[in-house]
Order: sequence, then C-alpha cells, then structure tokens
Amino acid sequence: MKVVALGAGGMGRYSARTAATFDFVDEIVVGDLDEAAARRLADSLGGKGRAVRVDVTDETSLARAFDGAGAVLNTVGPFFRLGPPVLRAAIRAGCHYLDINDDWESTEAMLAMDEDARKAGVTAVIGMGASPGMSNLLAVLAMRELDEVDEVYPGFDLDAAMPEVRGPKPCAASVHGVHQLTGKIRVYDGGRLVDEPPLRRVDFDYPGLGRCTAYTMGHPEAITFPRFRPELRRCLVLMTMAKSNLLVMRPLARLVDSGLVSVERAAGWIEWAEGVGKPVKTPDDYLRDLVHDGVRTLPPLFAVVRGRRQKRAETVAAAVLSAPAVGMGGATGVPLAVGLAVVRPDGDVPRGVFAPESIVDAGAFFDRIAPLCSPQKKDRSDLVAVSRSWESTTLRMKLREMGLSA
Repeated sequence: MKVVALGAGGMGRYSARTAATFDFVDEIVVGDLDEAAARRLADSLGGKGRAVRVDVTDETSLARAFDGAGAVLNTVGPFFRLGPPVLRAAIRAGCHYLDINDDWESTEAMLAMDEDARKAGVTAVIGMGASPGMSNLLAVLAMRELDEVDEVYPGFDLDAAMPEVRGPKPCAASVHGVHQLTGKIRVYDGGRLVDEPPLRRVDFDYPGLGRCTAYTMGHPEAITFPRFRPELRRCLVLMTMAKSNLLVMRPLARLVDSGLVSVERAAGWIEWAEGVGKPVKTPDDYLRDLVHDGVRTLPPLFAVVRGRRQKRAETVAAAVLSAPAVGMGGATGVPLAVGLAVVRPDGDVPRGVFAPESIVDAGAFFDRIAPLCSPQKKDRSDLVAVSRSWESTTLRMKLREMGLSA
C-alpha cells in the first residue's frame, strides 16, 4: 500500500515512522508545506519514504499528492480549519483516510461526508490519536463491563499534552487547546447536544480512587459517542490541569472571548508560560503519583463510564499505564498509524466516515500498541488498568499489583 503522510512535524514524524514498519506499507509519501522537513523525514524511513511539497489549502496540490495512494494519514491542523477540506480531497481521490482531528466543529462537518465516502468506496477514521482516539477505545473497554450505559466521561491531563518543541509560531495543538477552552463548546447532556461555555467544573467518582474534579473542554467524543450509543444521556470530555495553570487560563479565556486577544496569540503565551521544550512527564510519572496514599490525582488518559450492571447502578473506568515515546507527538502520532494497521481500510471493511469507537477493535488496538509504548507493555492486560465500582480493590492497589511502585 502507498500511504501519504500529511505533516512532517511533531505528530507526523511518529506516525510516518510507525507506518514504515508495517509489512503492508510499500511506500510513504511525506507531504508538507516545508519540503525540506518532508525530505528529512522521508530519508529516515528506511527506503520507503519519498518527499513532496503539499499545500493542504490547495485542492490541486492535495489531488497530486493523493493520486494512486491507498491511504492518507493526516496530522495537519488545526482541524477546525483544515480537517474537512483534506477529507473532501481524499474522498474525491478515492483514498482511505485517517487523522487526529480533535475539534468538535470539524467532526460534525466530516461526519456529514459519510454518504459521499460510502459512494466513493472510502473508509475514513477521524480522531485516531490520544484524545480522541485512545480515549474513545478506553471508553469502549469500560462499556463492555456494563449491561446498560448512561454516561461517558473521556478525560486527559492537558498539561501532559503540551508540545515538546516551541517553534516561531504556536503549534496547531496549542491553537486547538485555546480554541476549545474559549467561546462555546458543544457537549451532550440530558440526552441532547448543548452549546455552553467550557471549563465547567465536574465532580465525579473514579472507581478505586474516589471523588475527583475535572473541567469540560470542547472535543469530538461528545459528538461521536451519542451516535455510537444512542441510549446515552450524557457525554462530557473532561480535562485536568495544574491549579496554577487553571488560574491563568480563566482570565486568558475572557480576553479571547472579549476579542482583545486572538486565539493564536493566547496559544503563544501559553507555550511560553508552560515552558515548551522542558522534559515531558510520561504516563508512568503521573501514575506513580497515584500509588502514594493520600495523593488525589487522575491518570493522564482515562475514560469513566456510568450505567447499570445486573440492574444496579455501577461505574467503570479504564486508563492507560504507558504511551508511545515521550510527549504528545508519540502519544498522538503512533496511535494514528496503529489505527491504520488495525482497521486495514484496503480490506473488506465498512465504508463511510467513522469515529474510532465505531470501527476500531479496541482490544486489537491496545494489543498492537502495547509493545510500542515506553515503558514497553506486553498487551492490553499489561497496558490498560480497568477499575470497577463493585470491586473492593482500590486503583492504587491495582497499580501496585501490576508492578507500578512509588
């Protein structure tokens, strides 16, 4: 299969390098506006790489890049601006598509292309990164423990999602973050989609850990899960961050909402304040804090699901104990490539536009990504910690049993 890897940056390089290890991938065309960066990445792909200059805002440029390709791995954002036109170009080219789309607006726009994709024989998986992506599949594993599901809370630590390298302008991930923490976001509450300000405080029980607090953020999971499980009454995407960062984010959001500061400028300030380029904590670092009695924190990537089991109200949570490489680049780019290997859109699979929970086999995904994590894990049983409200074992005890020590 010939694969087009759009984007040679922080996420794209991990995605392309992972895809290059797959036997079914014969060639990877690295496309980027910066042709030199594309060439450097292509040269590192063990003879499978070829570089081209691609302007994702230009239909002709995209058409040339997609010609003859079997699949596209798209890491070029922000997706609320660039996601829909790239998917549209892939559908026109009859090319399968996967991305790391993390904006709810573009998710709605891209799901609306489902019929066009089916008619073109194209399979598109949108939001196949860390969150969305792994968070969706964690929720699927948790849902399997319950007979009925009412509420889903995918969540992540926003401080762990900072880019590793600071460039001359803020990266797409930082722009996305500010965009989805300002203005209005779309959530699913009371059995319907609701537009409301972000940063709503949500208190909830995490099985085996106790009462926790997080805050709402705009994200695709709130749009896609009600389609996957129509019986849901609530789906909120939750994020955590250090209290000091939350104190900074609230007034900054007001400045953006008032029009005094642009989203891009606010994103640049946050990257500067956060010290982008500092050593990034790994999931292992975060989880070691959980082992200490009395420390109240959440895993860096998790999903909490509430519903019924044997007619009793119960809650299940799932969290990853490791992630690919260090930082957001690997944790987002590697799952994208693994999604391609698990779905194999060149085979006999459904056609259309899908969120991960609707087409990716969660167990197969975690089995496949476990050995690619750092620290390395054996399979899903070694990578994912599932805690249940009907168990007496605390999450700290479970983590210790899985070999995680303080």
